[in-house]
Amino acid sequence: MGSFFAALTTVGVMLFYAVPGFLLVKTKLVGSEGISNFAKLLMYVCSPMLVIYSFININFSWSLVGKMGIAFAVAMAVMLLFVLVFSRIFKNKADAKYRIYTLATVFPNCAFMGVPILQAVLPQYPEALAFSVMFSMALNISAWTVGSFVITGDKRYIRPRKVFINPQIFAMLVAIPLFVFGVKLPTQLDGMVTLLGKMSTPLCMLIMGMRLATTPVKGIFLKPMQYLIIAIKQLALPLLVYLLLLPLPLDYNMKASMYIIFACPVASVILSFAEMLGKGQRDAANMVLLGTSLSALTIPLMCLLI
Repeated sequence: MGSFFAALTTVGVMLFYAVPGFLLVKTKLVGSEGISNFAKLLMYVCSPMLVIYSFININFSWSLVGKMGIAFAVAMAVMLLFVLVFSRIFKNKADAKYRIYTLATVFPNCAFMGVPILQAVLPQYPEALAFSVMFSMALNISAWTVGSFVITGDKRYIRPRKVFINPQIFAMLVAIPLFVFGVKLPTQLDGMVTLLGKMSTPLCMLIMGMRLATTPVKGIFLKPMQYLIIAIKQLALPLLVYLLLLPLPLDYNMKASMYIIFACPVASVILSFAEMLGKGQRDAANMVLLGTSLSALTIPLMCLLI
């Protein structure tokens, strides 16, 4: 029951971060056209810092490197498989919302929500942060390439350049040497990285609160199809992954970490990319807002099951 209440409290606090964003837009202190700028701040500044923060807070070992490779492979394989399957299911649907649904079935909010939830549920297992980074890396590579292609239908996004040239990869290039050689940053620099990295979750939720203020409530909560996608993403998918991992010779905490990450709600990066690419913003907002709202129930439940 401890993990249930830890997850419930953590998700509840994160949801509260959305309130100021909602009020800023409702009171017109921030215009709806400015939301995409907040999304860029999140993706180009805070998200990379979160990667570096996660790496400098774990101790290097070759066994951990091997586990990180497994986590990356699992994340990438599951994400690409689900995107392929649901792209085929929705292939005759021209509406942009079905492209968003395709990504929403599998892309987890593995960094902005995954890191604080893992720290709350598995406080004795700091290595879980490393797995979150691997999932985040897989998510960002998928989002900058396959995800952008699914949203826009533009094949120019499926290029090696998009895999290797994005903020997440640049952050990894900085973080990996620090991790391998055990380099400790100067106090002030470490504080800056930590502060900006930990801003990711509040900023992510602020953006969702802003988008909520511009979205009709019925569009979020009164569409049965959206609930089906959330059920697949936040209930069926993590259980399926855990069953697949069960026979593998991996320690329990590693399996639990990947299970919890997949149980995280629909990735806010879907909304960020929709904002930047100018397609499917409202549907992306609906899925992210609904998934995040329901995560107050689904994440504690999924933690209770293991």
